Amino acid sequence: MIIGIGSDLIDITRVAKVIERHGERFLDRIFTVAERAKAERRAKNEKMVVATYAKRFAAKEACSKALGTGIRRGVWWRDMGVVNLPGGRPTMQLTGGALARLQALTPEGFEARIDVSITDDWPLAQAFVIISAVPLAKS
Repeated sequence: MIIGIGSDLIDITRVAKVIERHGERFLDRIFTVAERAKAERRAKNEKMVVATYAKRFAAKEACSKALGTGIRRGVWWRDMGVVNLPGGRPTMQLTGGALARLQALTPEGFEARIDVSITDDWPLAQAFVIISAVPLAKS
């Protein structure tokens, strides 16, 4: 069953301006270590670096909407991180207040699954997040 849906669309050039203006302070406040490492591996192409950050920013916004809180009520930017599963499929890794909110939303006897779709087409980046409750496997 679906327990939350969120989407976000962002102008990549807006993210570029914020990074240019606030630099490390912005990056440290918003992105996890894993997200920063992924973006910096693309350092040969500045547009790709900024698009990588913009997609992850959009995914965090979409995830906070799917959680039903936005960026408040104990859910903060770095509590949500985009990670890739072994096959490459993106998902969200939640910690802190975001994880607590997810646990509160997930019915007993179920586990949460977070599906993420991210894309960009300069100058826009877009993300969709669907949080589902999946029955626990019987042992």
